Amino acid sequence: MSASSWSLTSWRNFPIHQQPQYPDNEAVDIALDRIRLLPPIVNEKEIDSLKKQLGDCVDGRRFLLQGGDCAERFVDCTASSISNKFKILLQMSLIIIYGAKIPVTRVGRVAGQFAKPRTSPFEVINGEKVPSYKGDNVNGVEPNKRTPDPQRMIDAYFHSAATLNYLRSLVNGGVADLHKAESWKLGAVLSNRVREGYEQVVNRILDSISFLNTIGADDSPSIKSVDLFSSHEGLLLNYEEALTSKVGAKYYNLGAHFLWIGDRTRQIDGAHIEYFRGISNPIGIKVGPTTNTEELKKLVKILNPYHEKGRLTLITRLGSNKIKEHLPQFINAVKETGVPVLWVCDPCHGNTETLDNGIKTRNFSNIISEIIQSFHIHEEHNSFLGGVHLEMTGEEVTECIGGSGELKEDELTRKYETPCDPRLNYTQSLDVSFAIAKQLEDIQRKINHSSKKRKLES
Repeated sequence: MSASSWSLTSWRNFPIHQQPQYPDNEAVDIALDRIRLLPPIVNEKEIDSLKKQLGDCVDGRRFLLQGGDCAERFVDCTASSISNKFKILLQMSLIIIYGAKIPVTRVGRVAGQFAKPRTSPFEVINGEKVPSYKGDNVNGVEPNKRTPDPQRMIDAYFHSAATLNYLRSLVNGGVADLHKAESWKLGAVLSNRVREGYEQVVNRILDSISFLNTIGADDSPSIKSVDLFSSHEGLLLNYEEALTSKVGAKYYNLGAHFLWIGDRTRQIDGAHIEYFRGISNPIGIKVGPTTNTEELKKLVKILNPYHEKGRLTLITRLGSNKIKEHLPQFINAVKETGVPVLWVCDPCHGNTETLDNGIKTRNFSNIISEIIQSFHIHEEHNSFLGGVHLEMTGEEVTECIGGSGELKEDELTRKYETPCDPRLNYTQSLDVSFAIAKQLEDIQRKINHSSKKRKLES
């Protein structure tokens, strides 16, 4: 794969996986032609701004908080649902910023996360074999709507644009103003400890802002607004191609700020790697237990040939019982290449389990364990965990076991709403942010102690 051989359509010459089989190819072409004529959803300057922030995450000067639904649904494109997703990211970032004293880059799995890779192309529902649900931009959750429909790609574009438009209005309308942090609460929190912890953080921040106001120094834009970026898995390559434009000498996917390659589509000789290596967006790769270290070294060289900080994110999804075995090998392998990468922990996918009653869930203790182990392993190998990637929601769903709300297995059916993988609920998401803040605070304390020691010795 030489850089000069890349073109917007060169991915079509490579083997491809996880693509829907449409019954009418002419209808697919019509849908894609329509999408090509529509305006961009994001701007290339926003994309470049995110890449710069991710570069700071590589060096430990920032922390990436990336999260949202496993798969967005068209039906959830409502003001309340979008607002709740926004507010939980704000709350989580506030806890991390206050506790760890480090800026946070917020990236939502939002405004485009409508496609899902599946282990099997078919599943059995009520004794009937039907195509698997592959996300709202392919087919419907209902068994009678499982035939892939290209019109859904157009629907995905408009739902993505509407979602991002409303998110922008929330930011520009002052919802993210720290003066209003107390109003970010989403309602009842299942845990008194979490509620009290968050309220304590907010009250201390409001006290600080009150002091700044007293001395006339509270007009900083960073107090009154935030950056929020969109991301999704770049799975359907014909759709992603239609959203890609040449801006100057570079190609940008203008359908999202950040895109990632899933664990099932990262084949070195595959179409996804070929497409992704040519776009200028910051990109990610999911790295699981089946990843070979030699393959990983080749991938980072292909996808970040010019050694740009912030260009490439490695999102490890290993499981709490496998991270010690695999992560040190991955860190050492990437170090050998000299390619700068942002290391991010996805503690959700590797900890999915299916109960005897067929319900998919995740145990909160395993999720927290993988995050903490990841911090420690990176520290031991002179590396830095620069972010987390979470499947989560701002709603009090009952899909993952445990957390400070002590959700039990027999309570899962109370509000189990996900069509795919289980998500951390509102309380559990706040739990995670407190745990992250503590880990980052401990790391910063060690750095400060070492710095003071060196000064004394000199």
